[in-house]
Amino acid sequence: MPKRTRFTLWRTFVTAAVAALTAALLTPAAAQAAPRESRPVYSYAHAVRESVWVDTGLDGDGDGRTDRVAADIVRPSEPARQGHKVPVIMDASPYYSCCGRGNESQLKTYDAQGNVVQMPLFYDNYFVPRGYAFVGVDLAGTDRSDGCVDVGGRSDIQSAKAVVDWLNGRARAYSSRTGGTPVRAGWSNGRTGMIGKSWDATIANGVAATGVKGLKTIVPISGISSWYDYYFAQGAPLYDGGPDELAGYVESDDATAHCAAVQRKLADGSPRSGDWTPLWTERDYVKDAGKVRASVFLVHGMQDLNVRTKHFGQWWDALAKHGVERKIWLSQTGHVDPFDYRRGAWVDTLHRWFDHELLGYDNGIDREPMADIERHPDQWVTSTAWPPHGTAATTLRPAPGTTAGVGTLGLRTAHGTASFTDDPGLGETDWAAHLTTPTPEKAGFLTAPLGRDLRLSGSSRVTVTATPSTASAHLTAALVDLGPDTIRDYADAAEGITTLTDRTCWGESTAGDSACFKATRAKTVGVDYTVISRGWADLGHHASLDRGEPLTPGRAYTMTLDLAATDHVVPKGHRLALIVAGTDKDLIDPPSSRPTLTLDLSRTTAVVPVTGGAAAFARATSGGAHPAPAPRTWNGVRAPQTARHVPAS
Repeated sequence: MPKRTRFTLWRTFVTAAVAALTAALLTPAAAQAAPRESRPVYSYAHAVRESVWVDTGLDGDGDGRTDRVAADIVRPSEPARQGHKVPVIMDASPYYSCCGRGNESQLKTYDAQGNVVQMPLFYDNYFVPRGYAFVGVDLAGTDRSDGCVDVGGRSDIQSAKAVVDWLNGRARAYSSRTGGTPVRAGWSNGRTGMIGKSWDATIANGVAATGVKGLKTIVPISGISSWYDYYFAQGAPLYDGGPDELAGYVESDDATAHCAAVQRKLADGSPRSGDWTPLWTERDYVKDAGKVRASVFLVHGMQDLNVRTKHFGQWWDALAKHGVERKIWLSQTGHVDPFDYRRGAWVDTLHRWFDHELLGYDNGIDREPMADIERHPDQWVTSTAWPPHGTAATTLRPAPGTTAGVGTLGLRTAHGTASFTDDPGLGETDWAAHLTTPTPEKAGFLTAPLGRDLRLSGSSRVTVTATPSTASAHLTAALVDLGPDTIRDYADAAEGITTLTDRTCWGESTAGDSACFKATRAKTVGVDYTVISRGWADLGHHASLDRGEPLTPGRAYTMTLDLAATDHVVPKGHRLALIVAGTDKDLIDPPSSRPTLTLDLSRTTAVVPVTGGAAAFARATSGGAHPAPAPRTWNGVRAPQTARHVPAS
């Protein structure tokens, strides 16, 4: 059965079931209106707080017994007493004890009996009174769980999948980490939604990609879709470090003592050569998008340079190919939770989403626009579909300009060459600041000033034919909106927000778990340009990701760079620019040499997703010849920095 048909049939069944139950329990007059919103009718103060240890069936730490992962549960007490079962919202994380969750880096805390007192974030405070259980799972090798951290691999994913299985009666759990009595989830109806940011979101993606029954929806916020793309961009290393270091960063003291072999396996399986290995295949969830049964509400910052936006773009496209029900929010921020940039709308939308997907309420959220996009700080627009209908891949071609070193960008095939020499000390902000000035470290190409707005929505790709002067070379391609704007300051340490001292409350509190969190506001900056999409590659991997090769100086190589997904409107009067250069300082590592590369412009193209296609681009750039822009320095955000390679909380 096609997935979209299956979702429709499920909705029809659940809506009918809710209506029938309402009719059976209420008076005829009250039965006319099925519930559309869960209400806070249960006591959070008297909620059941308990911990179980779920058997994963794996022995990651090699101690001769299967690993158990800790699942801390907060659930309303009243439904169980009334003989009713409840759905589950679950966040499986490695961060509950090492690093903290959310903008205030909250940790789990426990009472003397080992039951959770503070559950990080607002999910339990808000949703438990509304008839949901919340489950916080410690991934294997972290906090109170057995096993080892394998960074997105089988153990990570099984840590959470086993809990979904337990909630649906298919796995075993116990009252303690060792020994203990078996525990059943008799209070659960099995319907589970997973949520989380960064690594937690990644686990949600990975569990959904197993096709596990009972997982009805996931809400991945800034999640990884393929771990190779977290560490490499088409062969180019993004950071000096690998998954073994990340495992050591989050693992518990117990795991540190027992998991050296797992870390060695992670290191050996992820060579710094950038070659694709079986380790990366295991951690590629995109290839398994066809197994996804759950709906997906995806959230990502379009300037996220931690979990870069290629992750959401390729995941979204794969899910669309398989007809998975989807919704998306795209912000101007970096790696930031929507609770910290659009709090009220986020809580309301998430509430309605879970009510619809887990309770089956016909509240209309599935008939609303698919996409919310932050066009300017705190100014949002919607799109019925994403990318919007009429968006088409449009081939743009760079050409020499009237000023040497400052090229043009248009629809016509051009001839000629452009050269640049890799300078590892410079990056995208340096290149964009001098787009209208010839500089030796980049090749830049600009459209004429646009006569009307031009919307780019989706993923781009840039194909270059380049001749290197040395045996190694890295490439960067970037799309730039050249023109004044006020944007979120994504390069700031807080990545586009300022945290305030006052608090807003979302749900009910106890003495040990407050529902009140520090408010935020947009942190903005005025700029002369905005880098809107980027891609990187190692030219030595031009033929295959499986194995890179030394380059032959003087030989031309053709390679296509995948650029990150975005949704951006280049306004009337601005210019769209393409930059091709070498090492993007602090965003990729440099090659072993410092090559000069010569581009064959007749064989270099940028394919960009233009709403309205080539005709829209032609209309926006019509108006006759324009002189080259005058040389000047353009101001932007400060140079992005990635101090530590951790998918942060």
